[in-house]
Amino acid sequence: MNDLDPAALDALAALADEGSFERAAQRLLVTQSAVSQRLRNLEGRLGRPLVVRSRPLRLTEAGKHLLRYARQWQALRADIARELGAGPASGTAPLRIAVNADSLATWVLPALDPLVQAGLLIELLVDDQDFTHDGLREGAVLGCVSTVREALRGCRVVPLGVMPYVAVASPGFVERRLPRGLRPEDLAQVPFLVFNRKDDMQALWVSAAFGLRQPRLQARYVPSSEAYVHAATMGWGIGVVPELQVRALLGAGRLVALAPQVAVPVALYWHEWRLDGEATGDAAAQRGGALARIGDALVQGARGALAAPPGRAGRRAAASGPRHAGA
Repeated sequence: MNDLDPAALDALAALADEGSFERAAQRLLVTQSAVSQRLRNLEGRLGRPLVVRSRPLRLTEAGKHLLRYARQWQALRADIARELGAGPASGTAPLRIAVNADSLATWVLPALDPLVQAGLLIELLVDDQDFTHDGLREGAVLGCVSTVREALRGCRVVPLGVMPYVAVASPGFVERRLPRGLRPEDLAQVPFLVFNRKDDMQALWVSAAFGLRQPRLQARYVPSSEAYVHAATMGWGIGVVPELQVRALLGAGRLVALAPQVAVPVALYWHEWRLDGEATGDAAAQRGGALARIGDALVQGARGALAAPPGRAGRRAAASGPRHAGA
């Protein structure tokens, strides 16, 4: 593995990111034939195909494994350039991390802002918690915010904190549809806002509030964290959202908490690949890289915004996961 061509690894990463030879070539500032030649050389050296040439193209299992190595090599190379005082080279790939939509809408951007303002190249991917962790495993990202507590082999995991989810609705919706408050017999008749078809946070909240398992709820889909909250203020239905995201709206009376004593605590964790410094136990290198700086910033930001990381009591909630947790 030590004699793999770095340019070929960059080509593989660009193909995975861009989904086509044309866009990968544009990203790397080379010709399509150069990207194709680099990939062929890499596949010939390893003796197996790395890319399925479809539209969009996709990586084979071998390609996914090598992609993880390519991402780590890119991160280490960026760290060396930074330590030597060199700016990012043309076509340098950003460090890709995956986060959930609710974290992105609340605490992630302020946490990362100092690093971005200092010039660090970061690419944020948003996905459901299971898929963000899969992306970490396959090398699509170098770090992720996730509800998964267990670390992958070769990864570091740090508790971030707990994000409590509460049920809210607009005052007008409550007055029209729930004049006597939300009761079990109302559940099938009133709409619940749902982020997407992976979203089970409403069912988790109803289970916590009423002890019902697998309730049948009327869904209105709003696949954006910010638009989801806006839809709740417009009276589209009951939303189950992070209390952090609607705290000001509750204080201003634009939203009303339903059964405010009930909250679903969702524990979040930061996962990152251990790069060479950590793998060798080099204490000076362990926390000096760009990926480590991102992780430290997210941990600091989360602990300023979220409830304290869970102990044993919080682990069961962490396993359930929010609808749009990461990510």
